[in-house]
Amino acid sequence: MSGTGAGAETEDSAYDVAVIGYGPTGVTAANLLGAMGLRVVVLERDAEIYSRARAISTDEEVVRIWQRIGLAERLKRDMLTERPVEFVDADGRTFLSAVPTPRGHGHPPQLFIYQPALEQVLRDGVDRYPNVDVLLRHECLRLRQDADGVELKVVGTADDSVHRLRASYVIAADGGSSLTRAQLNIGYEGRTYEDRWVVIDTKMLQPWPDHDKLRFHCDPARPAVDCPTPLGHHRWEFPILPGDDEKRLTTEEAVYRLVSRYGISRDSIEVQRATVYSHHVRFATRFRMGRVFLAGDAAHAMPPWIGQGMAAGVRDAANLCWKLDAVLRGELPEAVLDSYEAERKPHVKEVTKRAVFVGRIITERRLPVARVRNGAVRVLDRIPGLGDRMQDSKWIPEARYDTGLLARPRTGATGRQLPQPWVTGPDGERVRLDDVLGGRWLLLHRGRPTAQPAWERLGVESLAVLPMGSRPAEGAVVDSEGVLLPWLTGHRVTTVVLRPDAYVYAAAPAGAQLPPPPAGFAPAQRPATTATQ
Repeated sequence: MSGTGAGAETEDSAYDVAVIGYGPTGVTAANLLGAMGLRVVVLERDAEIYSRARAISTDEEVVRIWQRIGLAERLKRDMLTERPVEFVDADGRTFLSAVPTPRGHGHPPQLFIYQPALEQVLRDGVDRYPNVDVLLRHECLRLRQDADGVELKVVGTADDSVHRLRASYVIAADGGSSLTRAQLNIGYEGRTYEDRWVVIDTKMLQPWPDHDKLRFHCDPARPAVDCPTPLGHHRWEFPILPGDDEKRLTTEEAVYRLVSRYGISRDSIEVQRATVYSHHVRFATRFRMGRVFLAGDAAHAMPPWIGQGMAAGVRDAANLCWKLDAVLRGELPEAVLDSYEAERKPHVKEVTKRAVFVGRIITERRLPVARVRNGAVRVLDRIPGLGDRMQDSKWIPEARYDTGLLARPRTGATGRQLPQPWVTGPDGERVRLDDVLGGRWLLLHRGRPTAQPAWERLGVESLAVLPMGSRPAEGAVVDSEGVLLPWLTGHRVTTVVLRPDAYVYAAAPAGAQLPPPPAGFAPAQRPATTATQ
């Protein structure tokens, strides 16, 4: 795509998918699409990875997505896991301690990250795919859609060169101030909170007591977030109070004064950067317009209290990419792409509600209310059963789909993601379940299978689940941890149809026929793929 001079415009280049934005959402999409063998172009206006650590945590389901592209184990080497979460009062006394509880995705339930390092690993992952072109310092000036695809007018900011690209579809992951969303005249509804916060990223010079705990200092005078981050870093966040000078509050002198209340001295940390930001709660009025899809912050923004901003974008990419792949290969009709918004938007809204609720607990400024909160939580925490539930920090709503690409009639399993335990494969090797499922449509059953001719004549393969202690067998996995069979039994089903993202499309009890495949379903005969970790 070389130009003939500054401002010159080159000929078209054709792609299956164009990804605008190369943050966590965009780079995850590029990896997923690259692994699927699609022709992809990525456009990113900046030359380098953003140096400031914005997101500071993620969860097991997101790492399960990165497992599909063979990067989970490498990413986890740079993460902190198994860290408790504490809510402490103005005197530094804990009134609630929560322990992240696994939900069965096969990875630690909560992981603290250093975002620049994480993005570098993900970008290095994209380099594995010759079918993905990454254009840094390139910005999309204009989108034009027609019946066959999208034309993108792109400028190279390094030399003012202009390119015309074509793609069948576009994923716009270009952030909360998305130019793509503005070009499409899609609304971004919601609110921005009046409170502004100073975010302080530091390098840890020497450890202090409880440096490895996530602590929410619920002090009405000035709440604070005190968060461990890996690779020798630590994050602090403080609200800007009435009368504060924003510029002064980001100086080193002011930063050390803020953290000194918690016993942190100049010998403990080195301030790397301090910046001010606002909390937003916003949703795009639509996630799709024709052949263009909004993802990540371009589609939604939420406050940071349960660490789900980045995670939501990665989930967007995972939900959308396999559907684009299926449509481009002719396995599913284009109408299924409407299920992206139908599935993702309700979950993002539910997660946002939870984040707002947790934020209200942390940032309560009225002293009498805070005292009642602290005392009530301490009393409730001592009640058998209730206290255990409070300490079990399942704050993130399960991503269960009630609408979208799902069969009717529904069962209790429909729209849920299958757990991912370790299983014993046909060759006797112990592997994670998704590495056997292989990102394909699949019939999974327990016991003697019931013939499912509507699915079998389309070539959808079947996989049996054998009890613990069984001998490995072809076409089967052994439920080595005793997770899958109880899950199927608990949902009163014997056979499930799994989508490529391991969500249950349809399910049936013993002896019953499954609901039929989606209209226009014509799956390609592709072998299972195993990610390389």
